[in-house]
Amino acid sequence: MSVVGFDFGNESGVVAVARQRGIDVVLNDESKRETPAIVCFGEKQRFLGTAGAASSMMNPKNTISQIKRLIGRKFLDPELQRDLKALPFSVTEGPDGYPLIHARYLGEMRSFTPTQVLGMVFSDLKIIAEKNLNAAVVDCCIGIPVYFTDLQRRAVMDAATIAGLHPLRLIHETTATALAYGIYKTDLPENDQLNVAFVDIGHASMQVCIAGFKKGQLKILAHSFDRSLGGRDFDEALFQHFAAKFKEEYKIDVFQNARACIRLRAACEKLKKVLSANPEAPLSIECLMDEKDVRGFIKREEFEQICIPILERVKKPLEKALLEAGLTTDNVHSVEVVGSSSRVPAMMRILTEFFGKEPRRTMNASECVAKGCALQCAILSPTFKVREFQVNESFPFPIALSWKGSAPDAQNGAAENQQSTVVFPKGNPIPSVKALTFYRSGTFTTDVQYADVSELQAPAKISTYTIGPFQSTKSERAKLKVKVRLNLHGIVSVESATLLEEEEVEVPIVKEEPIKMDTDNFSADAAPSTTAETDENMQDAKGAADASGVENDVPESGDKPVEMATDTKAEVPKKKVKKTNVPVTELVYGALAAADVQKAVEKEFEMALQDRVMEETKDKKNAVEAYVYDMRNKLHDKYQEFVVDSEREQFIAKLQGVEDWLYEDGEDETKGVYIAKLEELKKQGDPIEQRYKEYTERGSVIDQLAYCINSYREAAMSNDQKFDHIDLADKQKVLNECVEAEAWLREKKQQQDSLPKHANPVLLSADVRRKAESLDKVCRPIMMKPKPAKPAPPETPTHAPAEGGEQQHQDAESPNPHSNHDTNADGAEVPPTAAEPMDTDKSEAK
Repeated sequence: MSVVGFDFGNESGVVAVARQRGIDVVLNDESKRETPAIVCFGEKQRFLGTAGAASSMMNPKNTISQIKRLIGRKFLDPELQRDLKALPFSVTEGPDGYPLIHARYLGEMRSFTPTQVLGMVFSDLKIIAEKNLNAAVVDCCIGIPVYFTDLQRRAVMDAATIAGLHPLRLIHETTATALAYGIYKTDLPENDQLNVAFVDIGHASMQVCIAGFKKGQLKILAHSFDRSLGGRDFDEALFQHFAAKFKEEYKIDVFQNARACIRLRAACEKLKKVLSANPEAPLSIECLMDEKDVRGFIKREEFEQICIPILERVKKPLEKALLEAGLTTDNVHSVEVVGSSSRVPAMMRILTEFFGKEPRRTMNASECVAKGCALQCAILSPTFKVREFQVNESFPFPIALSWKGSAPDAQNGAAENQQSTVVFPKGNPIPSVKALTFYRSGTFTTDVQYADVSELQAPAKISTYTIGPFQSTKSERAKLKVKVRLNLHGIVSVESATLLEEEEVEVPIVKEEPIKMDTDNFSADAAPSTTAETDENMQDAKGAADASGVENDVPESGDKPVEMATDTKAEVPKKKVKKTNVPVTELVYGALAAADVQKAVEKEFEMALQDRVMEETKDKKNAVEAYVYDMRNKLHDKYQEFVVDSEREQFIAKLQGVEDWLYEDGEDETKGVYIAKLEELKKQGDPIEQRYKEYTERGSVIDQLAYCINSYREAAMSNDQKFDHIDLADKQKVLNECVEAEAWLREKKQQQDSLPKHANPVLLSADVRRKAESLDKVCRPIMMKPKPAKPAPPETPTHAPAEGGEQQHQDAESPNPHSNHDTNADGAEVPPTAAEPMDTDKSEAK
């Protein structure tokens, strides 16, 4: 099982994997720890990540970046419209009101949803992880901003599905940072809570999280954010400054040229980084536009002056986070700053002034989110045993459930009939499940919506659920329990609906406990007070409905079942509750349907296959080109003596023809054509290469065979005692084999020496090796024959000689190992031969 964490940022992505020794950030193909979140569409294939970034300057209109800002948002969203002005690629409104991205791919214009493009980014990150782990990657944990709406979270899940991933959890980026910070701390207090503020200033947004740490756990106390306050805003301020300056000074308008815009933005980003460490910095771009070189200069004070509108917005999220956590700056133990844009000196100065303490940088600003995601994945995975550490996450938005009657009363309008209650208040634990009870006579609908959209800039309504059809055995309205789930990803849905029917059973019962089944809380993290709060909300909704005279549309309060539960000490009929599942139909506004996700998965597979075919084609083309250059150089150098002049000139001319073909007609051919061309060249080049190889290897293998012959000959002719046990016939056989091998080698060597180097050899290295192996196969068993074992010493008799016959008879019947040996007149034992039967009564024989 893979244990991987993905941090997909607006500008780049980071991949972290869990190993036995800890969490590692893996490197991409360019040995970099961060991979650009870019997809570039070409005429024949896509270029993802680092390859896409390399192609972006030459193909800006088909290079998709900053996809994180596009997913799950309406096309007419004012914030999205501001973002689109800075993007070079084409984005239009789709039929569903959400953006569609247009790019030229495989020679024609194609349209892609932001979710599809995000799936491509995930595919690239997945490939990086798989190459590093040498294993398939499916299960993972993905970091998302805390401000992501329900629709954006669903889009991330769909994109992961398109990429072939299965996220175990979508975790807030600031929570992942807090986890990576706290799990390694060994000095956390057991009772007193240690409050730490995490400020994450990324490429496009700012997030603030205040977490309380105790030994073995962290609790998120508050979240706050500014969706449009990040490093790119500082880049944009510099870009606008120099664009106006160059228009005035050089009379060029970079807004009229997409490539010029990209180059100037890249230069401004580098300038910002230089200003973070230096009081002033120059800007110089060659041939920016209209063949004009531009130069600029700016001091840090001037840079901070033009960024004042941005810097003024920093304090608001900080103040809001403290207010929601119910803390003051004195209660915050330390401030941790992370994010790629946290290095701007002005930002650090504002944070220092606000908290009254110097912000700390104990974590890697760019990698902490990915490491936290990998840690969360390891906690959820059975593959690793992780230190006990509990993460108590809170949901940043209040979620309400609204409903209306199936048949409104004639005297009441629709507005009066509409009821709602907050099911998951702001700060509710994640995950969590709550149950509501409805009385209905037929199919009805409920809406899941945000209770407060002031922070969201998104439609209030999330989804609509149709519950039914169902039938009640009784004429009265049926009782239904509806479960609403807030899952680990922060996605809200109506999980199930159950029809509850009571049936009387004539069985006397004693001391039955009260039954309560109307409002439950199934969250592992939720405190008991959560249920009570839900009951109170239900009761408020009931009171409001009763006041308006609409009784059909009221969810049961948590106190209502108390009326049904009685202390049944007397014998009464038992009421048995029959439970029946009721169909629930989901409609999520703006989300991809399951069929559309499946189509996107198939399209992604097709595009990935096309990319792989093109990569293999390029590899084969490069192999042909490399062979041409390498062989041509060798024909003039070390292969010169191994080919006749006429053949060499003809082969060189052929190589030159193939090189010309590669850059002309063969520039764009299929993989099979390049393979055939390479085989055609090798058909002529391999014999030359083989002759050279034989020449260089022949001497060493001949020496090995000669050494083998001499070694066996010396051993066979040796008078050494260790060979005395070998028969003379066997020794002669070894000598004969050595003579035969030596004669074969001498004959072949004379034939080879008479041939020129450019002729095909008659003495091959492989033949010499085979000869040595056959010689060794015959001679080794003879010369390595072990000596026969020495006979065992005689056993000393322990009885008188007169009793020897009787003792020998007993020995023949005993398990003594020496009883199987004959004894000669001198008392020495002689091993019996195979043809001589063993006599058990030796005394009579003598």
